[in-house]
Amino acid sequence: MDLEAHLIDLETQLHRQDVRADADALRTLIAEDFFEFGVSGTVWTREAVIEALKDEGFSPSEAMDFRLTCLADGVALLTYRAHRGATAARPAADSLRSSLWRLRQGKWQMVFHQGTPLTL
Repeated sequence: MDLEAHLIDLETQLHRQDVRADADALRTLIAEDFFEFGVSGTVWTREAVIEALKDEGFSPSEAMDFRLTCLADGVALLTYRAHRGATAARPAADSLRSSLWRLRQGKWQMVFHQGTPLTL
């Protein structure tokens, strides 16, 4: 599997309900020093994300238009567009997403993520 396909696979695992509800799986995918600028403007740490996802009202999402940019050996930026489906609790939404992935000890982990809402 090439790097782009591998990172897309890791990224989209984070969109799956079973992974989002599994703290151990999240700790495997998300680096200890991770932080996120959320669509809402909230700044999240790894542990805050894991805690919030335990009680999440899951919204199915679709990711598309991926683009990989290698920044240095073992550091890659993955960008894409996401569509979150509507639920009873919140409407559908589109966003631009960017994730910074780092290779350490033979495994890729996300170290940064940002969601930017799109308004149409």
